[in-house]
Amino acid sequence: MILFPKDEEFKMDVLREVGNIGSGHAATALSTLMDRQVDMAVPTVSLLPFESIADRVGGSEAIVVAIFLRIEGPAPGNMFFILRPGSARRLLARFPVFDDFEADQYSELELSALCEIGNILAGSYLSSLGDFTGLYMSPSVPSIAVDMAGAILSYGLMQFGTMGDDALLIDTIFLEGGQEADGQFFLIPDPESFNKMFQALGVPVE
Repeated sequence: MILFPKDEEFKMDVLREVGNIGSGHAATALSTLMDRQVDMAVPTVSLLPFESIADRVGGSEAIVVAIFLRIEGPAPGNMFFILRPGSARRLLARFPVFDDFEADQYSELELSALCEIGNILAGSYLSSLGDFTGLYMSPSVPSIAVDMAGAILSYGLMQFGTMGDDALLIDTIFLEGGQEADGQFFLIPDPESFNKMFQALGVPVE
């Protein structure tokens, strides 16, 4: 369980700034990857219990595309970037090479592109968080799955071991050409990792 900093608003300000800076870096990297301008809206940042993640992406039986990876370092944890199929397709449509696809299936190349998008986001947010805290955070090689949200989270628990009680949610909205695609980015630190992050920032915890 997170031992919340005494100054709750300051804590959230720090997390929002991590999201803002990270999304700016991600937009630049994605524009290079897609060879076209990609903007990202100012993200909404919130904290929620781990068991609420599936509800935020449509329920435990909702089919989603999920990119997940392990964070290693002094404040270890797990990351999930979750897209609904419609948003995944809108993102892929921005690559000229993906102008013909089957609605309910993904080729290896399409999954690779989505995995790279998740990897860029993870790297951007981790870099931002590391700059703020001074803690080195290294992401593992990402994995991707298309399945029910509940099954994906259960698999993450089996692969990575116990999860922390709380998750940092960064609602991510991509904007390009008058269209948008949205996804949810979840950082789930191991127990005590949130406290290590805030202690590194000099924020008192109860």
